[in-house]
Amino acid sequence: MAAIKQTPLTCSGHTRPVVDLSFSKVTPNGYFLISACKDGKPMLRQGDTGDWIGTFLGHKGAVWGATLSNNAERAATGAADFSAKVWNAVSGDEIHSFTHKHIVKSVDFSKDGERLLTGSNERLLRIFDLNKPETDPLVFSGHTEYLKDALWCCDDKKIVSAAEDKTVRVWDADTQTEIKKLDFDHINLSLEISGDGSILIVTHGNNVSFYNIDTLEEIKSFSIPSTVYTASLHPDKHCFLAGGEDFKIYKFCYETGEELESYKGHFGPVHCVRFSPDGELYASGSEDGTLRLWQTTVGKTYGLWRCVLPTEANGSETSTAPMVKAEA
Repeated sequence: MAAIKQTPLTCSGHTRPVVDLSFSKVTPNGYFLISACKDGKPMLRQGDTGDWIGTFLGHKGAVWGATLSNNAERAATGAADFSAKVWNAVSGDEIHSFTHKHIVKSVDFSKDGERLLTGSNERLLRIFDLNKPETDPLVFSGHTEYLKDALWCCDDKKIVSAAEDKTVRVWDADTQTEIKKLDFDHINLSLEISGDGSILIVTHGNNVSFYNIDTLEEIKSFSIPSTVYTASLHPDKHCFLAGGEDFKIYKFCYETGEELESYKGHFGPVHCVRFSPDGELYASGSEDGTLRLWQTTVGKTYGLWRCVLPTEANGSETSTAPMVKAEA
């Protein structure tokens, strides 16, 4: 029997490269997806279907980072207009705008959604107290080149950051002091924290490396067939994704590093890829200006995907393999 073909969903709306995306946790209303794009218009979608919910309007430049609070009630974005903004994700209204002195590349909410972490081309990290937005933020200095990524970790007691100085650094969130530093040979660094918060995923060069988040000791590292810009570990940790310069999205076995699948659905380098919180799908954003959703288990009925048996497919007697249809 022929293999079932992967049928990605293409989420239209963006007009320039999609450079960041983030899922919320699962909420009583499902889960949600936000995307950052150089068109300056971050978009919110239903996570399992990709259906457009709304666009956050207010930035005056490319948006480089976007994230949702765990309960999906707030969104945050960082942009080339030197600002980080916090939004009401239900109404779309702007709640706060925090001015920086250079491009804001990264934004991340604390678990309780009450603090916002930003990383900018000022080579600085900042923590804003959203309950006291008028107060000065905590500032972390030490990186010597532009920030690329910054995330809360270790129950919000620590922060991990990556920059074009080819380092990944861990900081004490209360004292703003650097705890540990990892040095790499490439500037194309990206970060992800596993769903359970125990593993740090770092992309560098054509490698994806996994570290114990508490000790920063390397667990394992695998080479990828292309320069890699992004990676994501499945919530169950049985596989991981990687995307980069060669337009492909790869899926690998986490235990062995064996390549399980690869798909070339984009027409430009892949800038971001993330698993959904339930692990049933993953989203990818590309230089080609598209956001796509992919099934983790091809052929499973989920969201807008429906597995069609041979006898159901157009009444054809000649079809021998199941098909997957993406409903409009």
